[in-house]
Amino acid sequence: MSGNSFGQIFRLTTWGESHGPGVGCTVDGCPAGLALADSDIQRELDRRRVGQSKVSSQRQEADQVQIMSGVFEGRTTGAPIAMLVLNSDAKSSHYAAIKDLYRPGHADYSWDAKYGLRDWRGGGRSSARETIGRVAGGAIAKLLLAHVGVQIVGYTLQLGDLRATQIDEAEIERNIMRCPDPAVAEAMIARVDQARRDLDSLGGVVEVRARGVPPGLGEPVFDKLQADIGKAMFSIPAIKGVEIGEGFGVADLRGSQNNDPFVRRDDGSIGTLSNRHGGILGGISTGEEIIVRLAAKPTPSIAQPQPTVDRDGNPTSIEVHGRHDPTVLPRLVPVAEAMLALVLADHLLRQRCARVTYP
Repeated sequence: MSGNSFGQIFRLTTWGESHGPGVGCTVDGCPAGLALADSDIQRELDRRRVGQSKVSSQRQEADQVQIMSGVFEGRTTGAPIAMLVLNSDAKSSHYAAIKDLYRPGHADYSWDAKYGLRDWRGGGRSSARETIGRVAGGAIAKLLLAHVGVQIVGYTLQLGDLRATQIDEAEIERNIMRCPDPAVAEAMIARVDQARRDLDSLGGVVEVRARGVPPGLGEPVFDKLQADIGKAMFSIPAIKGVEIGEGFGVADLRGSQNNDPFVRRDDGSIGTLSNRHGGILGGISTGEEIIVRLAAKPTPSIAQPQPTVDRDGNPTSIEVHGRHDPTVLPRLVPVAEAMLALVLADHLLRQRCARVTYP
């Protein structure tokens, strides 16, 4: 199986399956001397962890990280950083009765078509549990980016047709939906409760922003910054759409409406009066806030009867029981932040190789 690594200089490789002994990752290319402790990783993993609230899966996992290499006396050594999280609450019996049935909305059939076999225990490698490695690696990327003043924040912008109308970042971690609008958050929670009672699930939109990004990150041809961000976000399970800045909204505009005029700021730096371009022009960061939105599909594991076929193509029906998120949105937030951090950290280090002198 190829495609388990991401990045060129700051490079993340994830490994492990949902119901295997554990999951983890290796981060290669992190510069030496970065202060790093288990708690820096654990803080982010706790935000992604299952069983946090009634709007997430009730699988109980501590997700306790162990840094296995690459750190000595509290600082990175420049060697690969390996991290391990053991699985403790996998219940494969929930899947035994449907192991030969193709779950609608899942990768069961496509995996069989590709490999001729699959790990049916919770989806194996295609499970969202794989994202533990992404969040762990992203935590290190966030620490590296903080050295140049980059801050990344994500939140649930929309659930179904409920959309935040105000963005108060102080509210994000105060409610279980991670929504920046407290009034809309309450309505979202009620909507998720109803979907759970209906044995159904809900999709929505997560928005993630990076501010303080220096201008000049990204490559002008195939490795455009938005191209790498798009690949990063589309690699997350459940993501079906990604837009940057105004996104699909630019299709309704004229050039005179869409262009962001350049100005000199009071501090002497160059900026733009507006930010419809979402912080990226020509595949390269402009220094404005990078704004990314991700559309997540409803969780496909639902306990309602659904038509399907077995591995031999015989028609049947399926009900997917067990412990599943009625919406992925609150736990998607830290994953989206991590993936944006990984892209920016990689391009930050690549930019230092792009010029004889680096400002």
